[in-house]
Amino acid sequence: MPVSPRYCPQCGVEMVLAEESGRSRPVCPACHYVAYQNPVPGVGVLCEVESGLVLVRRAKPPHQGKWTLPSGYIEADESAEQAALRECKEETGLDVELVDLFGVGSFPEGSLSSGIVVFYRTRPVGGELRAGDDAAEVRVFGLGEIPEIPFRTHREVVARWIEAQRTGPHHPRPGVVIRPAQPEDEERILALLVTVPANAGFTAVDLERARQRFREKLGFDVLVAQVDGVLVGYLVLSLVPALSGLRAWIDDVVVDPVFQRQGLGAALVEAAVHMADNRGATHLFVNVRRGNPGAREFYRACGFDEDGVAPLRIW
Repeated sequence: MPVSPRYCPQCGVEMVLAEESGRSRPVCPACHYVAYQNPVPGVGVLCEVESGLVLVRRAKPPHQGKWTLPSGYIEADESAEQAALRECKEETGLDVELVDLFGVGSFPEGSLSSGIVVFYRTRPVGGELRAGDDAAEVRVFGLGEIPEIPFRTHREVVARWIEAQRTGPHHPRPGVVIRPAQPEDEERILALLVTVPANAGFTAVDLERARQRFREKLGFDVLVAQVDGVLVGYLVLSLVPALSGLRAWIDDVVVDPVFQRQGLGAALVEAAVHMADNRGATHLFVNVRRGNPGAREFYRACGFDEDGVAPLRIW
């Protein structure tokens, strides 16, 4: 338990125990200062490097020699976000940017003082991976390599992160697979391409050019939807670097008419968001005006604006 102050920090008079806000607490009989014993706030950082996670080996107790997330307490003059950036830099040598808030936990069991820890997902933007501060060693662990982690809050949030990485995008029903396109998918993708009303006038020359672009894949990725082994849809995702960061564009979402209204388009868009996020993009764009009324309704349901070039913020 936290050590209660014997003397009032405001006036120096000896504290006494008294009922205050439903509990017995140290109270100053002279100035009525109450010594509340509040949780100590801290931060933990899930720093993602490619498909792995950065862990540090502790150089000091508690759990000296064990691997944990970069973490530490929040200073009085900084925000939780600032503390996460600082702790990661101090312990790993990496400059990172925040991706999102990944969880909040508490650690009342067995501690000298209870605490609250705020966990952030981050990605490196600079620096050099090296052990610092109270870390004896630092390294990137792949999904199947992560060692036993002693702190319960760290262990729970890492387990949730691993599950999210392994699960990937949500699939609408059993038998559906969303995956990157393979060379053998070429003919089926081209066949689906001409089912789009805007491509109805494609000539043999247009198809040959599309075939060549598919083979080269310069600046874009193709994701396909497969149902019971049959390719029934695809999505084209382009990544465009800008001065302010990486942007992602959805250029085509095509689903075989027989398989429409079964959640396949939404699963392809979700997979595109997951891929764009892993690549470091911050926004996903689509030109809603290019689609027919049904396509525009679909994009609105996915979270894009109703008209024009519509952004969807990833984090």
